Amino acid sequence: MLCSFFNSNAQLQLDSAKHKKNIFTLAFYKQPGKDSMVDFVDGVYRILKINKDRSEGESITKPQLSFIPAVEYSLATKLAASFNASYIKPSKYNATKNSTYSTEIKITQNKQIISQFLSNIWLKENEYNINTNWSYLKFPQKDFGLGTSNNQLTRFDEIDYSYLKLHQSIVKRIAPNWYVGPGLNIDYHWNISDSSTMNKPMYGFKQYGQTKTSNSTGVTFDLLYDSRISIVNPITSSAYFNLSYRSNLKFLGSDYALQSITIDARKYIPFPRYSKNMMSFWTYNVITLSGKAPYLDIPYTASDRNLNTGRGFIQGRFRGEKLFFAESEYRFGITENGFLGAVVFANMHSVSEPLEKGFQQVKAGYGAGIRIKLNKHSNTNVAIDYAFGQGGSHGIFMNLGEVF
Repeated sequence: MLCSFFNSNAQLQLDSAKHKKNIFTLAFYKQPGKDSMVDFVDGVYRILKINKDRSEGESITKPQLSFIPAVEYSLATKLAASFNASYIKPSKYNATKNSTYSTEIKITQNKQIISQFLSNIWLKENEYNINTNWSYLKFPQKDFGLGTSNNQLTRFDEIDYSYLKLHQSIVKRIAPNWYVGPGLNIDYHWNISDSSTMNKPMYGFKQYGQTKTSNSTGVTFDLLYDSRISIVNPITSSAYFNLSYRSNLKFLGSDYALQSITIDARKYIPFPRYSKNMMSFWTYNVITLSGKAPYLDIPYTASDRNLNTGRGFIQGRFRGEKLFFAESEYRFGITENGFLGAVVFANMHSVSEPLEKGFQQVKAGYGAGIRIKLNKHSNTNVAIDYAFGQGGSHGIFMNLGEVF
């Protein structure tokens, strides 16, 4: 019996030594000791033969930086070189949620420049939440017009523009996980042009009202519920709900007066029960109550905060004054050490028609993806998905962190 124990222990040490030299076995390597979770950094340490304890307890006291340079392909950009980073800063107060900062810089084959900075900051004891969404885009793109019923991939405008987005809000806690507060949203487009002369949409940019610049500046009022501990990879049994009322005002510089409501709701349920695998549900809806928005500010596919709605369709594929979107995703682990996971998902969305004002068709998308653990301390995954949409639409979609 004792001989068998020593033989097993020797074999384990031999296997561990072999694994530490080979990054390709990382997904199947279970780190000995109190922390069996493995991430990409553990793989780098194994290659460089760095012997350092990376227990998960590190995440409690130390900030976590995750970044990834990548070459990717999407329907909107074609080939693109990108740099994505996220920074999670733990609070010095035990009861306060971690603050999250993320940025993206991307240059694409379609001569687009995309830069974005997002932050979700929690103050002491979660009394206040400060939300930032700033971006600059130089974005030539195909635009397929308004609605869904007469919207075809073969009919589009070649629109080019520059875009500055400055969205800022601050909300105060009124009950556990519930918050209310004001914000200011600025959406400014300039150097807008349309170079297309043939095969234009049935009802698009020209019919709605073509302009060279547009300004939507409005105040917002938010009702927020957020029980998530982490926004990069929410855990089971958490939820998020945000109802945002926006009023664009001419005296602030808006081209048109507008009132609208945006509803963003998410729920994460363990499945099977008590497991880390989960069913995730998301709905994102924009309703124009009154007034008019400049054409490029009308809600469209992938116009949410992280540009993720409608996987399976090109960004801006469907555009309308009212937008409805719903998605469900099953997330599950592949390897015991947490390095590899996967998802399967399906979604549907619709936009209102330009003349009838109602919804005519629902468009569906579906797909699957792989999850690679980039940083186990912040629980940050690299998400790589392949999705299909109706009408022959399909492509690769990539995120640093979960899609929602």
